[in-house]
Formats: sequence, C-alpha cells, structure tokens
Amino acid sequence: MLEIKNLTKYYDLSGGMVSRLSSGLKLLKAVDHIDFSVPEGKTFGLVGESGCGKSTTARLITRLISATEGEVFFYGRDILRLPKREVRDLRKHIQMIFQDPYASLNPRMRIIDIVGRPLNHFYELKGKKKRDRATELLDLVGLRPEHLDRYPHEFSGGQRQRIGIARALAAGPKLIIADEPVSSLDVSVQAQVLNLLKKLQRELNLSLIFISHDLNVVGYLADIVAVMYAGKIMEIAPVAEIFRAPLNPYTKALLASNPTVGSAAETIRSPLKGEVPLPINPPPGCRLEPRCPIRVDKCKTIEPPLEEKKHLHQVACHEV
Repeated sequence: MLEIKNLTKYYDLSGGMVSRLSSGLKLLKAVDHIDFSVPEGKTFGLVGESGCGKSTTARLITRLISATEGEVFFYGRDILRLPKREVRDLRKHIQMIFQDPYASLNPRMRIIDIVGRPLNHFYELKGKKKRDRATELLDLVGLRPEHLDRYPHEFSGGQRQRIGIARALAAGPKLIIADEPVSSLDVSVQAQVLNLLKKLQRELNLSLIFISHDLNVVGYLADIVAVMYAGKIMEIAPVAEIFRAPLNPYTKALLASNPTVGSAAETIRSPLKGEVPLPINPPPGCRLEPRCPIRVDKCKTIEPPLEEKKHLHQVACHEV
C-alpha cells in the first residue's frame, strides 16, 4: 500500500551567502535516499538510535515537512506531488500518533473536541452524532464516556496516549504512523499501549508504521523491521529473521545492547566502538565504516547498496 523510493531530506546549514562562499555548502543529511515498502494490513517497524532520521521519515510521509527528493506512493499515487487542496484527503487516510502525549493534546480543549475535530472535519458530524462516535472511539481505546468532558491535564500519560490513538482513529485511516508512542511511558503502561495497538491493528485491519529506538519493542509488534542508521536504511527483513540471523553489523550491535532470551544477541560479542557520526557532509562510503568491526578499504569510498542477500532479507553491507 505504501512504497518509498529514494526519499531524501537535506537541511542547508550554510547560513547566508557570505558563509557559503567562505566555507562551502553544509548539508545535514537527515534522511538520505531510502527505500522501503509497507504491505497492506501489516506492521512495519522502523528502528534505530535517536537522531538517525526515523521521525523525519514519518513527517515526510505525512507531508508535515517537504522532501528534498524522492517519491512516496500510497496505493500507486505519489503523495509528495499532490497539490495542497488534495492534502486534506490524504490526512484522512494517513494519521499519526506522536511521541509525547503531554505536548500533542491541546490543554485548553476538552476530549470531545480533540477526538471530535476529525469527525467534524472529515465527516461533518456534529452534536449527538459526533458525541456518539467519539464515545465509540474512546471505548475502542479503553476509556469511558464520561472522559469526553474532561481536559488533558486530568489524565495520566498512558490515558493521554490512548486519547491520541482515538483521535488518529477518528479520521478512519488506512495507515497509522506511530512515532515512538510508548517511549515516554512507564514500562507497565508501555505494555498496555502496545497490546492496544496490536489489537486495533488486527481488528481494524490497519497498516501501521511503528517507530522506536528499542528493537525489542518493535520485535513484539512488527511483521517487518527496517534498521536505520545516520539517515540510511541498513537492513530490512521479517521480524523473526532479524532476531534469528541479523546480517548487518549495526543490527547485531543493536541486538547485543538489549538482548532477549532466544535471540541471536546471546552469541554476539562485537559491540561497535565510537560515536554516531554527525550527518553533516558525510563521507561517500558506508556511514557505519568508522565504527564497523568488519570494514574493508572500499567501505570508505563506496556506499553499499541495499540489496536482497537472502529471501526477503535486504542488507546494505559489502562484506555480507
């Protein structure tokens, strides 16, 4: 249902014209020519360290920010080329759940107005019809009808995130992008929200892009996992394959840093050394090269393409 081709987002940090002439062009390559696809009715996990470009990717897909280059096909239509008047219809089909439930809800609005706004905007529901539908949505996410007349400050973090989920569902989307929706919640509440998302995805046949820095969380929810590093996709595979037999050194390092019983991490003893490089004018080779334990000379100058090395298993690495 969703196909990403050559998606790119660069930020020019050069400053004014004098700065450009004196020091050259400085490009922060937040997302750098990435490709992946999301099957209908499946959960696609996007995982990587903070700052690797995951949230930027989400905002590009939803057109909250504009892309530098690339194509995003939603049911065969390039949504990056849609005129502004047609973006409203896109919002109906692609909704987003944000990371911080305290910042993503307007503190001056009651829950009936927060959840009800998409109902009015897309379906022109008002009065009793809007309230009845909002009540159904709250019930879907485990909240009660009396919560409709309360304000966000009267709820816990987990309850606020449930409200955010209800607001996303109100539009009747086909695709939901969840941008680290449990990272700011307590562990016990995280489990509840993850179980809720899994239940909704199954019952409503939603397609879901789930973004996280925690590979174990993504592994619980996703069908397919893409591992991102410094603006690039390093590996894509079915979730069981990622945990059983990861191929890229970065994926192995992620598993080793947060192992679970029965995963390949138990046998991995090659953690990466050094820090994540700044994505400003990066060198032409592999982004992982300065930290990679299996690097060779060509890794410095030739960027490895994302290729299928096993069935349904794509990897960007010269040595795999």
